[in-house]
Amino acid sequence: MTQVADRLDTAVIGVAEVTSLEGLSVIDQPDCAAAVFRRQKSDQFASWIAALEPSQLPNARVVLRPNKVRNALKNLCEIAETPACIERDAFIEDVTKLATSFARTMNAPYVRFRLDVVTTNACRKFHIDALTARLICTYRGTGTQYGTATDNSDPERIVTMPTGSPIILRGTRWPENPSSKLLHRSPPIEGTGASRLVLVLDPVYENDVAN
Repeated sequence: MTQVADRLDTAVIGVAEVTSLEGLSVIDQPDCAAAVFRRQKSDQFASWIAALEPSQLPNARVVLRPNKVRNALKNLCEIAETPACIERDAFIEDVTKLATSFARTMNAPYVRFRLDVVTTNACRKFHIDALTARLICTYRGTGTQYGTATDNSDPERIVTMPTGSPIILRGTRWPENPSSKLLHRSPPIEGTGASRLVLVLDPVYENDVAN
C-alpha cells in the first residue's frame, strides 16, 4: 500500500513513501514530486561497505540496457578490486533490481548508469535536475537531502534520505505543469574525511541514443 509521506514528522508534502521497490511507480501519480522506498540495509552490509577504501568502490558512468547492468557492475567491481564476497554479490543484485525496476517505471529501454565516489561537496546546492526523472540511492555515507522551496532560497525543512533507500525525483522535463518545487542536493561533507557511494539512474530513450 502506498502512503503519502507527509504523515511523517520529517516528511515533505508531495513525497510519497512506499513499502516496496515496485511501489516507486507511484511517481506517475498527479502531484507526486518524489517517491521514496525507505528500507534498512543489513548491519553486515553497512559494516562491509564502510570498511572499504574509496579506491575499492566501483566508479563509472555508462549508458546501457537494464539487463546489462549486472555484468557491467561485476566488471567494475573487478576493476576497482572490490573484494568478492556475499556482500558484493548482494550489492550487485540490488543495483540490478533498481535499474530494472526504474527502467520499467519510466518505460525506458536504456538507463544512464552512474556510480559516484564522492569525497567533496558535489552538487551541494539545492536544485531540480534538467531531465524527466532520476533515481538516487546512497549505498555508503549520508543520503541525499530534499525539501520544498517556493522561491530561490533553500528549503526551510530538509529531509535526509536513509542510507540504502532509493528515491525517484521528478525533473524539470516531467510532462506536468506546474513543475515540481521539490529540490534536492548532496549533503555537504568536504573536510569531514567522509566518502559516499551514490548510484544515479536516468532514463534514456531511443532518440537520446541516436543523438
